[in-house]
Amino acid sequence: MVLRVVSLNAWGGQLHEPLMRYVVDVDADVLCLQEVVRTQTSPADWLQYRDQAVELWQRANMFEEIGAALPGHDAFFAPTARGELFHDGSIVTSEFGLATFVRKSLAVIGQAQDFVHGTFSPDGWGPHPRPRNAHCLRLFSYEYGFSFTVAQMHGLRDIAGKGDLPVRDAQTKALINLIERLWPGDERLVVCGDFNVLPDNRMFGALAALGLTDLVTSRGHTDTRTSHYEKAGRFADYMLVTPDVEVVTFDAVGEPEVSDHRALLLEMR
Repeated sequence: MVLRVVSLNAWGGQLHEPLMRYVVDVDADVLCLQEVVRTQTSPADWLQYRDQAVELWQRANMFEEIGAALPGHDAFFAPTARGELFHDGSIVTSEFGLATFVRKSLAVIGQAQDFVHGTFSPDGWGPHPRPRNAHCLRLFSYEYGFSFTVAQMHGLRDIAGKGDLPVRDAQTKALINLIERLWPGDERLVVCGDFNVLPDNRMFGALAALGLTDLVTSRGHTDTRTSHYEKAGRFADYMLVTPDVEVVTFDAVGEPEVSDHRALLLEMR
């Protein structure tokens, strides 16, 4: 038996049907999702996001739909902002952020969430680079008899690109501070998410000081995007582990395509 941890930028649920099938079929013990939409009251299943020339369809009640599809999991939602989406000319306020689903057989013995860039924006998405947050959970496996910590982050998107920037250095420091609130330093640690950085970013040196190694680059994966992403620069998503994590399998999943990002799938002991 193994513990299965999956990280995925869900792309606002744009590929809703294959995404819903995947989150059920993958049967993750811990499912970490970025770009998740939650709408308190929506007139439709789909709403439109608009930002200048960008228009994207968003699944209005994505968080609730995934939660209903995973009744054996506890669901956690961590919004970064509440802003405007659109339906037939009307404005609908909606939240956007991280979601984590944890199998109920795992005990949640600690958790912390906080912003790694900016602060919560209750009245709009905010200027770029927009607020970003991270969610950290300390869990106990009754089956294996050990505790472990999982942290996920959606890294900021900057118009200057994915390279090293002081604002990203500050984001890394904030992520490490959040992890160290819960992680005792002598147990398994998994850190994952859509970091929006390149493999040579200074972030990885800072995380290496915690003993973390990235599984994407260290295992030869050269792509964390799917065919739905048409730009250059195929790295965005990462999953890092400490040496005490026994990696049974790891994959940057090419099929099925459920987003413009690949799912990262770790089986561990």
